[in-house]
Amino acid sequence: MVQRRAAVVYDVARLAGVSHQTVSRVLNDHPSVSQATRQRVLEAVRQLDYRPNAMARGLAGRRSRIVGVVSFDTLLYGPAATLLGVERAARAAGYGVSIATVERIDRQAVVSATGALAEQSVAGVVVIAPQTAAAAALGSMPAGMPAVAVEADTDGAIPTVSVNQFAGARMAVEHLLRLGHRTVWQLSGPRDWLETRGRIEGWRAALADAGAPAPQLMTGDWSARSGYAAGIRLAARTDVTAVFAANDQMALGMMSALHERGIRVPEDVSIVGFDDIPEAEFLSPPLTTVRQDFDEVGRRCMAALLRRIEADLPDGPDRPPADPTVAPSLIVRHSTAAPSR
Repeated sequence: MVQRRAAVVYDVARLAGVSHQTVSRVLNDHPSVSQATRQRVLEAVRQLDYRPNAMARGLAGRRSRIVGVVSFDTLLYGPAATLLGVERAARAAGYGVSIATVERIDRQAVVSATGALAEQSVAGVVVIAPQTAAAAALGSMPAGMPAVAVEADTDGAIPTVSVNQFAGARMAVEHLLRLGHRTVWQLSGPRDWLETRGRIEGWRAALADAGAPAPQLMTGDWSARSGYAAGIRLAARTDVTAVFAANDQMALGMMSALHERGIRVPEDVSIVGFDDIPEAEFLSPPLTTVRQDFDEVGRRCMAALLRRIEADLPDGPDRPPADPTVAPSLIVRHSTAAPSR
């Protein structure tokens, strides 16, 4: 027999069609709530058999100073650095952070994770959702819960903050073309990642604008192992002089494979990565790469979330929205050079 999950304040808010702050005001007999709204909330409480927990009742009437973060369980540098950037920004804004990790960002996982965070009376939620399957999941956020997504396709359901992946890939490819390479190969990430899509589109656009032929796209899985495998394949060709690897780990693996085959970087093949991992400048040769400012992503994400949290408070400041797209930057080191052939 499956035990039914106990209702939380966001379930009541969804059923009544109000915000979770309004539910709290009704439960604490606040005079600012209309009689019609009060009746809807109380009927939703009755239907759901809602029982406020002790923590929620202790926080009633004042804003929680905790934000929840939903992220998937991964050691990949990009998502991990995004999580750290959000956490730093939250603490700088005076908020504690409660993190819920899931194996994959899908509807069931998001509903479960946000429900768990709601039990902690978080003021709002940040969802780090870089995979395409996350769009439907983000549409299932509890009604009335302030939320912001990072690197996600929400179809306008909730605000999103992201790095301009298209621009980052474009500047990587344009750098190689300016050096004199006839074309640029790409080793992409997994196709179900939104960042992969943006980096492929930027790569193709830069080649098209330059009138350069587009080689067959190679696909990796973000790991150094997949970069190594792609490097072995490229080493068997004689027409490859420049490669854009869609993250630094894959670039690292590719450099290792080429070195084993006696192919020099950058004298024979130039390589550009993406992310600017802390180790990038200490590789041999130091890696040219596209840097993502994860701290700035965190700051803009928290600014957007705080606007949504404060929007339901009578004394909330009226601030203009920040730019939700963070510009990347190209870091030129020694893994790129003019072609020798």
